[in-house]
Amino acid sequence: MSLNATIARVTDRIRERSRDTRATYLSRMQQAVTNGPARSHLSCGNQAHAFAATDEDKATLATTRAPNIGIVTAFNDMLSAHQPFERYPDLIRTAARKAGATAQVAGGVPAMCDGVTQGQPGMELSLFSRDVIALAAGVALSHNTFDAALYLGVCDKIVPGLIIAAGTFGHIPSVFVPAGPMPSGIPNDEKSAVRNRFAEGKASREELMAAEMASYHGPGTCTFYGTANTNQMLMEFMGLHLPGASFVNPGTPLREALTVAAVERAAQITALGNDFRPAGDILDERAYVNGLVGLMATGGSTNLVLHMPAMARASGVMLDLEDFADISEAVPLMAKVYPNGLADVNHFHAAGGLQFLIGQLLDAGLLHADAKTIVGEDLSAYRQEPTLSGGKLGWQAGPTTSLNEKIVRPADAPFAPSGGLKQLSGNLGRGVIKVSAVAPERHVIEAPVRIFHDQNDVKAAFRAGEFTADTVVVVRFQGPSANGMPELHSLTPTLSVLQDRGLRVALVTDGRMSGASGKVPAAIHVSPEAAKGGPLARLRDGDIVRLDANEGTLMVLAADFDSRTPVTADLSANSHGIGRELFEAFRRNVGSADTGASVVV
Repeated sequence: MSLNATIARVTDRIRERSRDTRATYLSRMQQAVTNGPARSHLSCGNQAHAFAATDEDKATLATTRAPNIGIVTAFNDMLSAHQPFERYPDLIRTAARKAGATAQVAGGVPAMCDGVTQGQPGMELSLFSRDVIALAAGVALSHNTFDAALYLGVCDKIVPGLIIAAGTFGHIPSVFVPAGPMPSGIPNDEKSAVRNRFAEGKASREELMAAEMASYHGPGTCTFYGTANTNQMLMEFMGLHLPGASFVNPGTPLREALTVAAVERAAQITALGNDFRPAGDILDERAYVNGLVGLMATGGSTNLVLHMPAMARASGVMLDLEDFADISEAVPLMAKVYPNGLADVNHFHAAGGLQFLIGQLLDAGLLHADAKTIVGEDLSAYRQEPTLSGGKLGWQAGPTTSLNEKIVRPADAPFAPSGGLKQLSGNLGRGVIKVSAVAPERHVIEAPVRIFHDQNDVKAAFRAGEFTADTVVVVRFQGPSANGMPELHSLTPTLSVLQDRGLRVALVTDGRMSGASGKVPAAIHVSPEAAKGGPLARLRDGDIVRLDANEGTLMVLAADFDSRTPVTADLSANSHGIGRELFEAFRRNVGSADTGASVVV
């Protein structure tokens, strides 16, 4: 199947936009490849430090050309998604020895949980943690003693931060190693219903706690299709996972076998062998377009609209919001996973999952089939799913038909003809809206605004019964330079209750919403942000705002709007407490949301 015309056009546009930056990047990576890991050039003292604690691998490291694999791990046992990584280093070192290689933990990176910090001051560090992760991984790999890197990370900011590092160290191969989702708990819609009842005062805190604990109940990724699981999808579509690795549960024989195979593959694709696959060659415009296609086909998290431009820039590829919007129009929505549907990722995986979707999208000409991956020169291997027979790992053809069309559908009979992510622009700035879970009759909202500078004030107004008519809730001064651009997901139950009462409501913000947010229309990532004097700072209570997801517009209907003086806000409370004082340099230097809200790229 020939490549879809829109996909080809967008790819050409990205390639042209990135011509100079990509050429400079590739030149630098080629020079780094030529120089090679400095292990063989280190002084005796340098090498002694690097290998002092390697026990049985010491002789191999010091006297042979065996590949040395650097492990960058996001392990901690507070995050369910990362807890399984605790035992991975021993497994990886053993597998490396059997493959004629060595492996060392090069370093750890922080991994914070948005589920813990949601609605809390710590959430103001969440987005910035992505850049800290990239920096920490950079420190880990700066020893320049590794022939390949294994990246152990799953959740919201961790994978994007690690991709920035993988691009920066693009002269060596990178293999991403997931941990898998926890087994299914109570259905996500039941959990959401309890949250909504609690917001209305109709459920006790004991009922709420019981529901939350029954949903988040064991090791592994949360099972809804939020940012963490969208990350895992992305790594397969971009060819950095082994095929079918994303959604295999932790602690299973297949999960362990895939981890061993990832080590073996990392050893095979170093510059010391005959199948050299540096990450910089894989992370080109085709890989990112394939990732965008996967994002739209699965109805993935809006957080990736922030992350992908930053990720891509690390390898010289320049993405723009128009690329997201155009690809969304061309790619059908083929999956319904919570919050876009009732299924969780385990149900999605069982129904055919990524292998079915990738096969369908390849056959429809919606993916770059010739994109280079860690396993081959094209995406064909990603049609296959892993199997374990007699303790031996293998791959077989993935499903070619959906096993549950309430969850996944073929490309020619999708849930919707487009991916559901819209670019918004108008006199209020530029932002995005995800409409895949929003009812069509709510794609256009026109109503008076009620302005807030703190999400807690929205909840207080709700508790006081102040929302009695159609309202566009504006929460401004939530951008990256104001307070780190926290997610405002804790507003979801409040706004959902208002919507369920029959009101037409929408959210407009220069902040973020969670990948788990769904049915309430939300114009997010609006830039320029209010703290930079953006248009949101000129809004007044009572202004009529029109959010039109069909036309892709975000407008205030006020004749004097352009002549108004922007308001300012006292942001001093955002500068201290829970570590926020450490991130003042980030708030001063961060880029705008539409370019990835990054400090380091």
